[in-house]
Parts: sequence; C-alpha cells; structure tokens
Amino acid sequence: MVYSETFFPVRYYETDQMGIVHHSNYIRYFECARNNMMREFGYPIEKCEEDGVTIPIVSLRCNYRHPAMMGDDLKVTASIETVPMAKLFIKQAVFNSEGTLCAEGEVVLGFLSKATGHPTRCPEPLVKAIEAHMGDR
Repeated sequence: MVYSETFFPVRYYETDQMGIVHHSNYIRYFECARNNMMREFGYPIEKCEEDGVTIPIVSLRCNYRHPAMMGDDLKVTASIETVPMAKLFIKQAVFNSEGTLCAEGEVVLGFLSKATGHPTRCPEPLVKAIEAHMGDR
C-alpha cells in the first residue's frame, strides 16, 4: 500500500456560521492530500501533465461521519492499494484534532492523452513511483 498524510488547520472561510466545515470542503481536502502524495513520491501532477497525460476524476464517493470544526487541525490521508493500469483508486479520509473520523471515501482517477483526449494507460513514471512506495506505512 502507498500511504500519505497531510496536515492543515480548518480555515475560517471553510466553515458556516456555527463553525462547522461545509461539506464541499472535504472534496478539496481529498484533492490536497492526493496532490501531496504524488509530490511525496516524486511524480507531481504537473510532471504528469508535462508528460502529456491529464488525470480527470472518474468518480468520487464521500461519506460524512462527524463534523470538523473551526479550530481543528485536520489529518487527511490518501492510500493506494493496487498499482494502476487504466484507473487509479485512492482511498481517502479526514480526521479531526482528536483523531475522530470526519469523512471517508474513494476517488477514482482516469488517464487521458493530452494530444488526443482519449483514454490511455497510467503513465509509466507514475506506475514506477507507486511500485517504489508500495509497503509504505
């Protein structure tokens, strides 16, 4: 498994009048953690795009468990259990300051050739980066 953790505080603008994080922000938290994970293992999304492949979201599931609040320091995780071929499956979770699970889900990413706009396989540098980090945790 490839595993990554990203930490940041809840920002005021992410909350409603009751100091609760708006549900839409969890999707942004997932994205920040995914991008951070790719940077950590040496193949950031910008490099993938330079190599001619975009990574659109195919599907996204998010289950809300407990509200994150203003003042929380969040831990957002991203993990990959299988080496991708045509799609990349990433499990994600958000935890509050006390370690309580606030949200969990899965994002499925596809790969498109920038030149043709057609589906393509996972770029080899990304496959190698994921394989090199399998067993991290």
